[in-house]
Amino acid sequence: MKRSEINHIIKEAVRFFTSHQFMLPEWAFWSPDKWKGSYNKCSEIVDNKLGWDITDFGSGDFWKTGLTLFTVRNGNLQTHNKVYCEKIMISGEEQETPVHFHWNKTEDIINRGGGNLVIELWHATPDDKLSDEDVIISIDGIRTTVKPGERLILYPGQSVCLPPRLYHKFYGEKGLGKVLIGEVSVVNDDDNDNRFFDNIGRFPQTEEDTEPVHLLVKDYPNYL
Repeated sequence: MKRSEINHIIKEAVRFFTSHQFMLPEWAFWSPDKWKGSYNKCSEIVDNKLGWDITDFGSGDFWKTGLTLFTVRNGNLQTHNKVYCEKIMISGEEQETPVHFHWNKTEDIINRGGGNLVIELWHATPDDKLSDEDVIISIDGIRTTVKPGERLILYPGQSVCLPPRLYHKFYGEKGLGKVLIGEVSVVNDDDNDNRFFDNIGRFPQTEEDTEPVHLLVKDYPNYL
């Protein structure tokens, strides 16, 4: 992805968050210079990978396959200082987050507002393929059964609980606008806990065609 595109996506994300009255912490708006030499006072942010995460999953087409994420809070499996994580995300109409599961993480995916969120679910077979078994999940505490790959619609205010090893992909329903997505989970570990069905990149390379306005999580090592 080009840095200029990432800068634009972040600018539009801030506008969307604000329109839904979801306010980010003040360090979300730090310039790259503000981060330099700041590790001692913000090591929790850096070590636990809080902050901006813009990804096209290596697709080369963010608007077709991509996701805007901001990790608000997260623990660390090594220090056990927190055992939970919270993210806020944006998915556009038919903008897919590809099929994947988590080896260890249980998460609630929440439609916080905007359009409808479409989720497709599959159990993983013992050899990590897509199972043809029905999926029983909890939607806001209500036991619900869906067919594998069936379109499950989450309306604003609804949430679904996804246990480990449950394949899922999601995207905004066509014609209804972008979706504000919340995630509440146990500690998040994007380096080790994601299993994508296809061979894709979680953190794609950035083409530095301009300077960053705000840093991504993957930029921290270069500035701190």
